[in-house]
Amino acid sequence: MALARCPFRAAAKVSVVAAAATGLLAPGVAVDRYENAAAAAAPTAAVPAPIADWRHERLASGADLYQGSISGRPGADHWTVTVRANGAHLSAGQDAEALAGRVRDAGFRARAEAVSWPRGSDRHGVIGVRVRVGEYAARADADAERKALAAAGFDAVSEWTGADGAPGTGVARVKVAVVDPKRYRGALKGTYGKGVAGRETVSAMAAGEDTLLGVNAGFFVMEGKDGVPGAAAGIAAYDGELQSAATDGRIAAVLRGNGLRPEFKKLGTELRVRAGGASAVVDGVNRVPGLVRNCGGVGGDAPTERPQHDVTCTDPDEIVEFTDELGASTPAGDGAEAVLDAGGRVREVRARGGAVPEGGSVLAGIGTGATWLRTHAKPGSALEVRQRILDERGRELKLGPQDDIVNGGPELVRDGKVAVNYAADGIEHTADPSFAYTWGIKRNPRMLLGVDRQGRMLLVGADGRQPGYSDGFGLNEGAELMKSLGAVRAMALDGGGSVTMAVNGKVINSPSDGTERAVGDALLLTR
Repeated sequence: MALARCPFRAAAKVSVVAAAATGLLAPGVAVDRYENAAAAAAPTAAVPAPIADWRHERLASGADLYQGSISGRPGADHWTVTVRANGAHLSAGQDAEALAGRVRDAGFRARAEAVSWPRGSDRHGVIGVRVRVGEYAARADADAERKALAAAGFDAVSEWTGADGAPGTGVARVKVAVVDPKRYRGALKGTYGKGVAGRETVSAMAAGEDTLLGVNAGFFVMEGKDGVPGAAAGIAAYDGELQSAATDGRIAAVLRGNGLRPEFKKLGTELRVRAGGASAVVDGVNRVPGLVRNCGGVGGDAPTERPQHDVTCTDPDEIVEFTDELGASTPAGDGAEAVLDAGGRVREVRARGGAVPEGGSVLAGIGTGATWLRTHAKPGSALEVRQRILDERGRELKLGPQDDIVNGGPELVRDGKVAVNYAADGIEHTADPSFAYTWGIKRNPRMLLGVDRQGRMLLVGADGRQPGYSDGFGLNEGAELMKSLGAVRAMALDGGGSVTMAVNGKVINSPSDGTERAVGDALLLTR
């Protein structure tokens, strides 16, 4: 009993208890259909088959919104309790069996469940094994068991199995915007709102008569301990100006001109500052020197220069550029700053922390970066910052004055095939399989962006983390959905509590935080 219109694949069973899967749309699935056939009326050939019977709204000529849900077998989901080892949901097989044994010895009925990497990803086989106790219809019963386990000395959490990603389970309430660039007369633009620093809600950024639809865009810094709150955590450019350096090699969406034909590229950035014959690497743009959110930086970052999602790498020796779009004072701290006017001439060298002059910029240095600035950035002298954006083949990507870039990840679909690369996009953490499991394999709220075979843009939002209402998608499930919608290329944008879709300034989904989250940037479909 599989849904032919959206054939998610189910992962093969593995040892102990089969647990991992890619298939929300697998045996026992159903798609909500709406009684108002007139509202759903649209040219059949133009509507992606999996959503042809969903509730339809014509937002504008060339812009259509479909709303529906995808669900597993009735009664397939329940509450359970997961016993963690050192805070990790997954362990190696032998370690998990040993943990399960200790739980049983304490008087609980524990089971071990192997979790496999989903099909269509760059990894194969078993990622790890989780230990669980009980099956409960009500969360209160699971919480009671969790408390009993805690009293016995175990680290345990109550979990809803609909979020696991097993075939034929879960539910996802989904909204799909289909925009035809041949018919739609507006544009898709990236925006950071009032300033690169600071966070705003999607509905606030989408307020005004010019915006038809808005969604959250790329990853961003949430807390001061990780950098400048609200600033992009990955490459970002708006109106042709680079406002954040790349998480090297991670997928991004390039929006040229009216932005209705997104290009999906894995990008890197090369930045240098020159003073006469001397030069130095510029490590980043609009971030706290020494803190590299999501890693993937340059110049000796620790623990790695590879992308590592939700990890903040460090570097004691950096130069970071701040633009006048920052919208806040530069971060204070040890080191030095060179304040440049619009022509690149040094106005002053000061302690870190202060205003960015209008039309100018600031170079902040720590460690050897501060030493370089004190040596070469003499008041009245000229500094030149050169920026290059490079694709995965090393070719330079040049931006026009209307072009934008928003970050995200991972890549989901390439050449019409599911292609989720957990390693390249930093979802796989070294020696921590639980991160890829909880963030990528398990179901979560997702915002996805793609382009189909007809050149139409797809913006897909799925609510999640709301047991009994909507669980969301695993990354591979999202990739399978995008493929079934006809996508030839697709990527994930920021997910989780950030997932927001607003029409005419009003939020139409159910954010998992309970209220709309303020985010770093947004994609706005303007009229």
